[in-house]
Amino acid sequence: MSIAVKISEELARSAKINSSIFKRSFAGQIEFWATIGKIAEENEDLPFSFIKDILIGKEQAKNQDLTPYEFNNK
Repeated sequence: MSIAVKISEELARSAKINSSIFKRSFAGQIEFWATIGKIAEENEDLPFSFIKDILIGKEQAKNQDLTPYEFNNK
């Protein structure tokens, strides 16, 4: 479902630049930022890099591109 949302010109300009850099669509960039913001708001103690790694892991799991973690039990 698509919904029209008004955003500031500054945010739109920034999203356009970032979407080009990170090879996302304009809407995809806004959705990425919204997802990061939602997770960060719900988990105040998590750093951005950890949130990003979680999202990468979820996408890898969705594509069955996982590497099992091996514990070092010496």
